[in-house]
Amino acid sequence: MIYRIVSLLLSMSFVALAEERPNVLWFVVDDMSPNFSCYGEKLIQTPAVDRLAAEGAQFTRAYVTAPVCSTCRSALITGMYQTTVGAHHHRSGRGELKIHLPKEVTPLPVLFQKAGYYTCIGSGLSDLDHRGMSFAMPKGKKKKQAPSRLGKTDYNFEWDAGMYDSHDWADRGDKPFFMQVQLHGGKLREGNEAARVAFRERVIQELGSATDPQQVKLPPYYPADPVLLEDWALYLDAVRLTDLHVGRVLARLEKEGLLEKTFIAFITDHGISHARGKQFLYDEGTHVPCIIRGPGIARSSVRKDLIMHIDLAATSLAAAGMPIPLTMQGHDLFSKDRASREAVFAARDRCDETVERLRSVRTDRFLYIRNFFPQRPHLQPNAYKDGKLIVQRLRVLHDQQSLPALAEALLFSPTRPIEELYDLSRDAFQIDNLAADPAWKDQLETHRHQLDAWMQESRDPGLESEAMYDSDMVEYLKKPSPEVARNIALMKQWAREGK
Repeated sequence: MIYRIVSLLLSMSFVALAEERPNVLWFVVDDMSPNFSCYGEKLIQTPAVDRLAAEGAQFTRAYVTAPVCSTCRSALITGMYQTTVGAHHHRSGRGELKIHLPKEVTPLPVLFQKAGYYTCIGSGLSDLDHRGMSFAMPKGKKKKQAPSRLGKTDYNFEWDAGMYDSHDWADRGDKPFFMQVQLHGGKLREGNEAARVAFRERVIQELGSATDPQQVKLPPYYPADPVLLEDWALYLDAVRLTDLHVGRVLARLEKEGLLEKTFIAFITDHGISHARGKQFLYDEGTHVPCIIRGPGIARSSVRKDLIMHIDLAATSLAAAGMPIPLTMQGHDLFSKDRASREAVFAARDRCDETVERLRSVRTDRFLYIRNFFPQRPHLQPNAYKDGKLIVQRLRVLHDQQSLPALAEALLFSPTRPIEELYDLSRDAFQIDNLAADPAWKDQLETHRHQLDAWMQESRDPGLESEAMYDSDMVEYLKKPSPEVARNIALMKQWAREGK
């Protein structure tokens, strides 16, 4: 009660001091790893994101707590683990059964609104959408049916649409603003062959050239196959177009005299969408770029401490001079009395129709992953993933028995170990699992206990009920899909078999 009274008084004073506080702007990008030149990517140049790094703080070890869109975004906007707030299953609560946040948890935009901020979510530009393309009216639509310009939310819990005032800060009046610039990121490269050809043509038109697939160097567990090389090249071009959009938003802020009055954060919602990236707890799925620029932040600073994406909520509140809720699990990254995290944690649960449960803890040197369904393969059947050209190609090579041994072992083993332990100091790609090696028994037990403690402290609820699963699957099946229906049946069969 005392906390609520203090928060109310502070909020009233914040409204009066609104003009003195910084604006807060987040760039939130889909499906993208730290493939920017300031992070060491050599094949492309990313001047806008590099500028943010040169003018602010660059975090080299930032990780998401969930490697898939909706769960990550549910955590990001609350500053809490998605497991703690019950939003850890991807695209959950969309059916008849709903998910409600715990009463003590308030989404960040609501906190900003109560403090007198104008809240908005969109593309950050008046003439271009989240893809960096002109806003266009779909054929056959009337003006009043124009698509919303609000940006991506994708939260797994019930929320009030009124927590966003607009898609843009232009109509804020004399209020400071909290803006989320939501960008399509790695998804730009996706689609059928015609879409990919059109994307490459757009890249050449806007940037002058496209990335050469023959120059691409893939992680060692992917075969140097032409389909995969081309996809990665297109992904790098998606990074370049994302950087171009960031530069345009920065130019707008400068033109409007707002750049030096704005706290800016650049982050992605998880890593590249690939067979060991998005949806999985290896670096390819959880390691993300994080750059923060703004008033009082030292220029060209490089931070190597372990951080999580949920820290952004607390850090943004602190930048605006607002109190951080006691329940918020994220930390203010610039607090003078902040203790560095000894470990960061992540969880992956059901994605669409595919039931899964993975948990991980990462410390300074090691990554520990626990597989709760070890009798299932790494690439479980999943309509979303199996619809991707790269996964289809990998399955073809697997069926032809032409995959390299490493790719075959890591991607297509019919079972998985219960525990995985990787020494990141000498195994950057998490290839050599040390969990069964007696020489690493002490580290295995240490990390096992750390994960157990976190799961208990964070109130990890684990698997969803069969009723909730069925409720959400009704929504998935409203658009007839034999593949989804088969996968649902398989999930139920495996559950009955204890697999």
